[in-house]
Amino acid sequence: MRIAFMGTPDFSVPALDALRSAGHEVVCVYCQPPRPAGRGQKERKSPVHLRAEACGIEVRCPVSLKDTEAQAAFAALDLDAAVVVAYGLILPAAILDAPKRGCINIHASLLPRWRGAAPIQRALLAGDDETGVTIMQMDEGLDTGPELVREALAIDPGMNAGDLHDGLSEMGGRLIVDTLAGLDAGSLAATPQNEDGMTYAAKLERGEERIDWTRDADELARHVRGFAPWPGAWFEQDGERIKVLAAEVEPGEGAPGTVLDDALLVACGAGALRLLRVQRAGRGAMEAGDYLRGRPVTRGTGLA
Repeated sequence: MRIAFMGTPDFSVPALDALRSAGHEVVCVYCQPPRPAGRGQKERKSPVHLRAEACGIEVRCPVSLKDTEAQAAFAALDLDAAVVVAYGLILPAAILDAPKRGCINIHASLLPRWRGAAPIQRALLAGDDETGVTIMQMDEGLDTGPELVREALAIDPGMNAGDLHDGLSEMGGRLIVDTLAGLDAGSLAATPQNEDGMTYAAKLERGEERIDWTRDADELARHVRGFAPWPGAWFEQDGERIKVLAAEVEPGEGAPGTVLDDALLVACGAGALRLLRVQRAGRGAMEAGDYLRGRPVTRGTGLA
């Protein structure tokens, strides 16, 4: 098929690679404009932008697709389909309707559960047993279009957001190739979503990753997994922000935030959390034992 690819972060890259490997003609890539990043705040191109340039594909970074000029340029591509993966812009009706087979979205949840911006993190924070990928035909709603293909992935107890991100990203690349093949063969029909069980995956807000020791240890263990490796759940020790990248629940009781032994077992609202892997600002991640050798945290210390 003659395709435009619309995506921005590294989650989207495997789908772009899969489409090209399957022999589809990716004539243009749309992604978010370069953004200031790093200490120098220099403009940085997105992962999809960089991959497309490396492949010699035209890249377009419109600020909006609502103006008629941008819509005319998109329509002029004469597409069979557009594949959309974490693009970051709302697609108006003129864009959705331009390709012959419309716009097809790869979404990292089993819709209608976790419509919205942060489905991977919300599934972990909620303690879901499974998630997956849904390929849908896009409409003007927020992840409300009819389904074409879906596949589930069990969430193992040790999985964090990074693990799910990578697994679902690869799954999406495989499924979009299967989906386009099915559409081309006429063997796929779109099925309206069942609204039962619909939930919304709100965008992650700044400060949401802070650890609240008054919450139960089970909930905080999910909190750590949901924000690992990025942006990282964190607490404060002596005014310094410390990220927690891995932790497990253990028996223990005490005032929330109190260290219960000399190996980073911390009392929670119910139960206790053993911190296994941490990271100081500007340093690399380290096992708790290595952290404690350089900065002992004794029993009775209070963490904020």
